[in-house]
Amino acid sequence: MSLEQTLNDEERLADLDLGQLRELVGLVEYDASGDPFPVSGWDALVWVVGNAVQSAHFFQSAFGMELVAYSGPETGNRDHHAYVLRSGAARFVITGAYDPSSPLADHHRRHGDGIVDIALSVPDVDRCIAHAEAQGATVLERPHDLTDEHGTVRIGAIATYGDTRHTLVDRSRYTGPYLPGFAARTSTIERGAGAPKRLFQAVDHVVGNVELGAMDEWVAFYNRVMGFTNMAEFIGEDIATDYSALMSKVVANGNHRVKFPLNEPAVGKKKSQIDEYLEFYGGPGAQHVALATNDIIGTVDAMRARGVEFLSTPDSYYEDPELRARIGQVRAPIEELQARGILVDRDEDGYLLQIFTRPTGDRPTVFFELIERHGSLGFGKGNFKALFEAIEREQARRGNF
Repeated sequence: MSLEQTLNDEERLADLDLGQLRELVGLVEYDASGDPFPVSGWDALVWVVGNAVQSAHFFQSAFGMELVAYSGPETGNRDHHAYVLRSGAARFVITGAYDPSSPLADHHRRHGDGIVDIALSVPDVDRCIAHAEAQGATVLERPHDLTDEHGTVRIGAIATYGDTRHTLVDRSRYTGPYLPGFAARTSTIERGAGAPKRLFQAVDHVVGNVELGAMDEWVAFYNRVMGFTNMAEFIGEDIATDYSALMSKVVANGNHRVKFPLNEPAVGKKKSQIDEYLEFYGGPGAQHVALATNDIIGTVDAMRARGVEFLSTPDSYYEDPELRARIGQVRAPIEELQARGILVDRDEDGYLLQIFTRPTGDRPTVFFELIERHGSLGFGKGNFKALFEAIEREQARRGNF
């Protein structure tokens, strides 16, 4: 399977070519011939929320996403509402219980708003499920077809950390807007004159938080079950402040299209961001989603104007002579980045720009990252201390530090 063949329909429809994807998300060449669990890319991030109607509106109005499909009482679905939103190659499915007895209502009572399903695009669902089961994974759904007038989608699902799952999707024989049972629908939100077509182009990575002592177990799961390779490891002073600490390892599929940093808490003087997440989410889950953009300055300006709140960065970060020496020349003046709180990091491959939102729901759990890559394949290691100190300031304001 060549890199060109891993481009899925969503990426082609978003007018993303291979060069753009390489730049946006750090795509790399790899030999898929021996891959026991080939993954083409992201299919969808499926959310469970307390109010899907309002959350779908939020992602459209604040994040600039487009409504493309819907399932609910009007389409014969008496259990829940589901809104399918797109931004470039990124797809979110926002679900909320319609029937009070829906399992989604129970899930939301336990966890609050969050991601229940990190669905992945694969060329052969049966092969992947068979390999996963042989390697000890819990199969939640056997491979089966979903069919309507637009064709057939083949899916299966396996369990991962906490109540999170990976649905494996082959939609190569399907032309509908999402899945059978969904009707095409467009947004009534009007974009202002001169508004950008989209604010982000793709999902870069999804971070999972797990309990103390469980990180290596889940790293081994992705290695053994899904054939992912270890991409990075952050421990010790790399990922600690004076008060709190965590440990993190990153696994990725062969071409790095799908990347999963996995975090666990480490012993510190105070409660870490991972401890806070585990407490308020009610166990392991997806902590944040990194969204790839090719214009982080324009995206931050647009999102902030629409009410999205970002973590603040002290001026001392930008005035640090070591930072200035380390990052060298980047595409925007440091003063422009400083005015917006955008962080910078450089490694041997290039540099990246990144910024993080505050939690976007009622609980201090899920948040978002915006990332603009210029050759760097990393995750902003040089920014960890500044980021965690910013998160600690927010935890202290919430009384959870």
